[in-house]
Amino acid sequence: MKKLTPTLLWCLWSSNCHTGPNVVLQPIKGKGARNNEVRKTQKTERSLCPAVLSHFDQQYSEELGDLWTSARAVFLDPQSWQYGVMLNRFSVVTDIMQILQSQGFSALLPQTQVSQFMCNGASTVSNSNNKEGKDNLLSCHHTSKGSPEDSDFQPYITSHALTQGSQSKPCLTLPHTSLQCYIHSSPLRFPSQAHRPGQLKQYYLLNAASLLPVLALQIRDGDKVLDLCSAPGGKAIAIMQSATPELLCCNEPDPHRRDWLSKTLASFLPSSLNNRVVVSAQDGQAFGQSEAGFYDKVLVDAPCSNDRSWLYSSNSQQVAQRLKDRVRLPVLQAQLLRSALSAVRPGGVVVYSTCTLSSFENYAVVETVLKDFPEAEPEDLWEEIAISLKKYFEFSSYPGHSQLRPDPSLLPESSAASAYHHRLGILVVPQPGKTWGPMFLSRIRRKE
Repeated sequence: MKKLTPTLLWCLWSSNCHTGPNVVLQPIKGKGARNNEVRKTQKTERSLCPAVLSHFDQQYSEELGDLWTSARAVFLDPQSWQYGVMLNRFSVVTDIMQILQSQGFSALLPQTQVSQFMCNGASTVSNSNNKEGKDNLLSCHHTSKGSPEDSDFQPYITSHALTQGSQSKPCLTLPHTSLQCYIHSSPLRFPSQAHRPGQLKQYYLLNAASLLPVLALQIRDGDKVLDLCSAPGGKAIAIMQSATPELLCCNEPDPHRRDWLSKTLASFLPSSLNNRVVVSAQDGQAFGQSEAGFYDKVLVDAPCSNDRSWLYSSNSQQVAQRLKDRVRLPVLQAQLLRSALSAVRPGGVVVYSTCTLSSFENYAVVETVLKDFPEAEPEDLWEEIAISLKKYFEFSSYPGHSQLRPDPSLLPESSAASAYHHRLGILVVPQPGKTWGPMFLSRIRRKE
């Protein structure tokens, strides 16, 4: 079997399924235009790949049933895709928030109270010390500790933002967070911000479902966190919006993707976090051996058969290779998850995620690895995530494929099959009006 090398992974995963919509909101410029006006522009249409669609039809109609019919309609209409705006707490974002709110965007998540992360009045983070590119980052080395000046680090937020977040009341059980993401019921998106040396970007555009694995991690101040497959860096940015860990190690073995990751981090995080956010170039499959039991939280946002981008692959030769690679991906994904479980400390958690609907890359991978790790226990995310955010996302937790029935050895006593699959993970399925996803996430705790 051909090994999936970092170079091949770059080819497989170079197109990020959580960015790049066809419909973009652009500021209107010129005489008489107001600052908060926007207009729609169209990007170049992408070519649908019949071979990939046929493959999806065969697999997903069996796994998802009627959900696939409506999900298919979303996939075939890129102009219906929704996108979120994640604000950068290390930058002044008052103007962006005002524009978003004037256009009908609303906060996705309940916000942390001011007193929990602000002191001595309103405080802002200077953007003037940001350096460009990977020189702003360190190699991954675990002797780094927080310096005294980090204690003066305060994220920027306004009382108006907190009021808006509390008014939306999106859920009851999801913990409050400093992570701010604004979403719209229509497929509207702000223009991307170009990198400007010395200034931090104010927001990151993303598929809002990609924030769910970060929420499932439950990052706390002082945690040691590993983002095992970090490029292009969106989830690493989300982690730093959620809390201030003692260490966030962003791992990416491919040099091209690692450079992309470094530039993303430099565009959103100030230089005073250099001793907390570091970049590693290790093979993710072996990371758990070199860093065994070190981390409190590990995210495995695994390379996967990216449904959205693969469906619009224009090169027939590339498509044929991708369909072959799709069969081998679960082996790599399982190796990465095993490595993550080795890297996390007893009592710590690992979140495994993909942006594919495929049960073979989702539930089956988790089930396979659990057989090898008796000290690992899956945690039910249904009430914590799915019930809390059902207003915005369509969730599924039961794969219909005949080869994915519950393993009796893993079933707890008097447990139903549906509860078993809740524990293995939850899946966001794009639906009309809720076009977020695909996104699978599973949380596994290593027993004390």
